[in-house]
Amino acid sequence: MSSEIRLAFAHPSERAAATAPRGPLDRISLRDHVVEVEIGAFQAERGTTQRICFNVVVEVQPVTAPIDDDVDRILSYDKVTEAIAHELAAERLNLLETLAERIAERILLEPQAVRAFVRIEKLDRGPGALGVEIVRGRDHVHPETLDDDRPHPRLVYLSNAAVAAPHLSGWLDQLEAGRRPVILCVGAPDGAAPQTGHKMTQRRIDLLAIEQNAWVLASRDPRCVVVSTRTELDWAMRNGQISVWAPSKIVLDAVDGPSAQPSDSVALAAWFAATFAADEMLVIGADLPDNPGVPLRAVAMEAEI
Repeated sequence: MSSEIRLAFAHPSERAAATAPRGPLDRISLRDHVVEVEIGAFQAERGTTQRICFNVVVEVQPVTAPIDDDVDRILSYDKVTEAIAHELAAERLNLLETLAERIAERILLEPQAVRAFVRIEKLDRGPGALGVEIVRGRDHVHPETLDDDRPHPRLVYLSNAAVAAPHLSGWLDQLEAGRRPVILCVGAPDGAAPQTGHKMTQRRIDLLAIEQNAWVLASRDPRCVVVSTRTELDWAMRNGQISVWAPSKIVLDAVDGPSAQPSDSVALAAWFAATFAADEMLVIGADLPDNPGVPLRAVAMEAEI
């Protein structure tokens, strides 16, 4: 077996040693860390957990000053397991590649970290382990993507009457003038949605009905852009775009999903507002929900925002 093939299947610590840059580096490692989690792009992987194995090696700058047996002077193993736990809790993911990237990036935010080797394997999808492995250096770190740095948006729920109102453009003018990120939410259109009698499929149909109405709102004003992912929303909030939330992906991928059903669209929007740390939620033309988890303000149909 060639050395390249052997290293491809060796533990990340061997790859780290074989590809080490010039100059001494220390390494810390996490081996065979197994977690049960819901992950995967296939429908069979939804609604069930599977075992995921993590092997991580972090190359760190040697500590030049005396350590004095002080844990605060080194990169703790806990930082590695915390990075894994944080990214698993953030949202349900389809791809191991996405999870590996996020874990590596979070680890590399630690000042001592130089390179991160992250191997993740699914243990229950076949007779062997199926996985990915990535190597990332500090040049891949993008601190602006951290959740702690995400802007706090102003979220506005629009009833169907508000979507159709002649005041819509004026409301958007006022929201733009506020110089805060704006996300608009809507409910389902008027009229009954198809009924399946099956909880999971009905939930998807009801979420898709809300998304249909999001596109109706987008047709009313070109400033309204329908978005469905966290990445799109983060970009929009940083670049002054007015977003209209299409809820299916974020709701279905949430690790700790909303208790509100899609039919209770104002409460669902309030859950979303709390999830994205909105500093305020305006509700135009609808009743306020109970226990929203975010500051709420009702706006009359004829009022200014």
